[in-house]
Amino acid sequence: MSPTPPSPPASTTAGNYFVSNYPPFSYWSEEQRREVEAALDTSHDGNAKLGLYHHIPFCRKRCHFCYFRVYTDRNAREIQDYLEATVAELRSIAARPLIRGRRPHFVYFGGGTPSYLSARQLEELARRLQEILPWDAAEEVAFECEPGTLNPGKLSAIRGIGVTRLSLGVENFDDHVLEINGRAHRSGEVYGAFERARAEGFPQINIDLIAGMVEETEENWRRNIERTIALQPDSVTIYQMEVPYNTTIYRDMKASGRLVAPVADWDTKRRWVKDAFAALEASGYTVVSGYTAVRDPARTRFVYRDALWSGADLIGLGVASFSHAAGVHFQNLTEMEPYLSAVRGGALPVKRAFRTSAEERMIREFILQMKLGRVDLDYFTGKFGADLRARFARQFECLAADGLLNLQEAGVSLTRDGLLRVDSLLHDFFLPHHQSSRLV
Repeated sequence: MSPTPPSPPASTTAGNYFVSNYPPFSYWSEEQRREVEAALDTSHDGNAKLGLYHHIPFCRKRCHFCYFRVYTDRNAREIQDYLEATVAELRSIAARPLIRGRRPHFVYFGGGTPSYLSARQLEELARRLQEILPWDAAEEVAFECEPGTLNPGKLSAIRGIGVTRLSLGVENFDDHVLEINGRAHRSGEVYGAFERARAEGFPQINIDLIAGMVEETEENWRRNIERTIALQPDSVTIYQMEVPYNTTIYRDMKASGRLVAPVADWDTKRRWVKDAFAALEASGYTVVSGYTAVRDPARTRFVYRDALWSGADLIGLGVASFSHAAGVHFQNLTEMEPYLSAVRGGALPVKRAFRTSAEERMIREFILQMKLGRVDLDYFTGKFGADLRARFARQFECLAADGLLNLQEAGVSLTRDGLLRVDSLLHDFFLPHHQSSRLV
């Protein structure tokens, strides 16, 4: 009898697979927008840290895999109007009881492309924001960059506003792969930007890569890792390519009737990340999450991530940005004109919200911390009064039997194979009425 053939690798199909919050966004609603007012009118209890996120939704080009709210056609006046609105939004929120008198523990400029702004715009924006909510005592100020937008003057301005963690969206070092995926920069700009950033003395420089982009190959992926290691960044973040519904790739798939995305399957992407982590470890790096390796874990931290995954308050400014305040999740209006109109009218520009229960906040922190590869279960006993060893005994046993998790006295840790597919494991820890989707 012929042996049973192996199952084919799980293809990449359209959808969002990365778990970034809980409960899932599909449960947030416009009906709960009133909860935001109630949360912001709550007095701060002195425990949760405060973070500030500023969304810069402007880009030179829209990447074919991008699903964020971005604009590539706005003129200087429109950009200035937007920045003015975000300052007004912060001024309004900072006066509310929950935020009044607090100082941010961390700040994050994300996009879009924050480095799309000019040096003058960045300096003026930072000055006005800090007049309202100073971040001179922040442990981290993080800033996302597209390499082709950086020049010495702009990098000096970014460093001058207090940025401590510069993240370069490299994604790939091959010009053809960059072009066919819609990236605006090319490999030569990566090296120039990195060298200039090092010269500016940023305490931490992170490089982002994506495993499994359109027309990615084994040889190209190996070269990406070699070139990354040669640069010796402080941190390397690797995402596995997915194809959300509101992307150019998905629209092309839909038009042609294809069900499978033209990118590597999940087994291949996980193997590539596994190989990358092994090469980074051989070069002295330490893997600290399902996506990140750092050169010196004693010095290199990602405060934004760690604070959010431990229940920090986050105020998100700008179109489509996300916030978490006093147990309430909320997202701003997702189109530019309604957002601007709401702010100009003195209203909170909220599109949807969700008030979490204590149980939901506990699950949220647990599943997000699982992405670090290790969880201290006693932390949850102390903070939530929850015995997760008993509550999740079945899930832990199943994952252990599959070689994906180790149950230890102090907590749980994922094996490397478990870490590489962590997002596909988290749904089993959701409350039953939230378990509506599964990952490959």
